[in-house]
Amino acid sequence: MLDADLAELYGVPTKRLNEAIKRNAVRFPEDFMFQLSREEVDSLRSQNATLKTGRGKHRKYFPFAFTEQGVAMLSSVLNSKRAIQVNIAIMRAFVLLRRMLLSHEELARKVDALERRYDAQFRVVFDAIRALMEPPKPPRRRIGF
Repeated sequence: MLDADLAELYGVPTKRLNEAIKRNAVRFPEDFMFQLSREEVDSLRSQNATLKTGRGKHRKYFPFAFTEQGVAMLSSVLNSKRAIQVNIAIMRAFVLLRRMLLSHEELARKVDALERRYDAQFRVVFDAIRALMEPPKPPRRRIGF
C-alpha cells in the first residue's frame, strides 16, 4: 500500500505520516517499506493520471510503499484508536487475500493429481478446467466505428 492511501485511511496528512516514519526509521527495514523509483512513479501517474497542475499540487518526494509487515508496524508508530481499527481491518484483508491465493493453489494441485491419474480421454476436460482457472484477460479496445 502507498503512503498516501494509508494516510487517508488513518486520517492524517501524508506529510505527517512520513514524518512519524522518519522519526522511527529503525522500525521500518527495507522488507517493511521502500521508496518507489522514478520509473514506478511515472508508471503510476500514467495509469492513474494523478499529476495535478499548479504550485504545491504535486508531491515533492517519491511515495513509499508498505508491505504487510510495514502496515502492521505503522499502527505502533501512529498510536491512536483510529490507527488501531484501520490496522485491524487491513490485517484482515491481507489474511483473506492469502486464503484466496492458497485455495487457488490447492485447486491447481488437485487438478494436476487428477490429470496424472486419468488417461488422455479426459485431456479436453482438464484443458477446459485450466482455462477457467486463468484470470480473465482485459478486453481489447476496438478501433474505428
